[in-house]
Parts: sequence; C-alpha cells; structure tokens
Amino acid sequence: MSDRILTLPNVISVIRLCLVPLYLALLMGGQDLAAAVTFAVAAGTDFLDGQIARRTHTVSKLGQLLDPTVDRVLMITGVLGVFLVGRLPLWIILVVVLRDALLLGGGSWLLFKRGIRVPVIYPGKFATTFLFVGFAGLVLNAPLVPGLGLTDAAWLPGFTAAPVSWGIWFIYGGLILAIGTTVYYLWAALRALKAQGLGGEGPR
Repeated sequence: MSDRILTLPNVISVIRLCLVPLYLALLMGGQDLAAAVTFAVAAGTDFLDGQIARRTHTVSKLGQLLDPTVDRVLMITGVLGVFLVGRLPLWIILVVVLRDALLLGGGSWLLFKRGIRVPVIYPGKFATTFLFVGFAGLVLNAPLVPGLGLTDAAWLPGFTAAPVSWGIWFIYGGLILAIGTTVYYLWAALRALKAQGLGGEGPR
C-alpha cells in the first residue's frame, strides 16, 4: 500500500464524486433517463477503480479511505433523490442513510482514533451493488411490474397491488444484505477494540 495521491483509481473515485451533483440535478429536472445513466456510470466505477487498484498494484492509503467515502455519498444522494421524487418510502431512506452514517462515522473514528480498519467483505459489496441497481431502476422508473397484492400498506411498495418499478426488489435484497453486513462490521469492530484494549490509547 502506497502513500501516493495521484493514482488512476483515486482519479476515478473523484470523477465518481463529481457525478453525484449532476445525477441529482438531472433527476430533479425530470430527466429520468439521463439521471439513471449518470447514476449507473457513477455506481459502475465503484467496481472499476477497485479492480484497477488491485491489478496494477496501485492500492493507496488515500484510496482505501476515499473509495468507501464516495460510495457512502453516492448511496445517500441516490436514496434521497428517489425519495424527493416520491418513489421510495421514508423508512427505506432512514435505514440506508443511518446505516451509511454509522459506517462512515464509525469507520473514520476507528481509523483515526484507534488505528483500526475493518476490511470490507464481499457481501457488503453485493449489498451496495444491489442497492445501486435498485436505485437506478427507481430513477429510470420503467418498466413497471405488477405488485404482489399481499397488503394495502403503502409503505411496502411491491407488496401492494399497485405497479412498481422492478428496482424495488433489488433494494429489498440489498437491504437484507446491508443489515447483515452491518451486524458483522459492528462485531468485527468490537472484537478489534477488545483485542486492542478498550481503555488503551489509540494513535495520535
């Protein structure tokens, strides 16, 4: 792992960050297709920069912090965007935003105050991918698929009889994986703190 700042994976992460406000502006402007394409490109670069970093041996300390941070920013912006246009219930927003705030804040505290880094696991990457695909589907808002008709609860889109974007099912799958991986990350962080000594001094 290097201390380099200007690497191709880091440049890609910065480009992904710059696409975030563009996506939001397009969505709020009613340009669903352009917003969906922008979001999909931004989400796709998450896989790209990681692969390039590993295959070209350009993994950097900045990249290991920048990549997940940009992911969280993109995730939060994505979910807020579809909520603002009325395509997602509030409870899903709260779950995604609170989870990402916990991972971002807790991960930063562990790294800078205790020198602990909890590695990202593949189910966590799958959760992010499922959510990104689901949000892109909701942004595109086509094609719509029939609901299951199991309930009249409007806060459970897909389970009512109303037509819904296919993306909602990816979101439900991503939420299940996201909650499971969050439990793992908390357990791993607590185990690392215990091994270090809860009362010990972290790096300064």
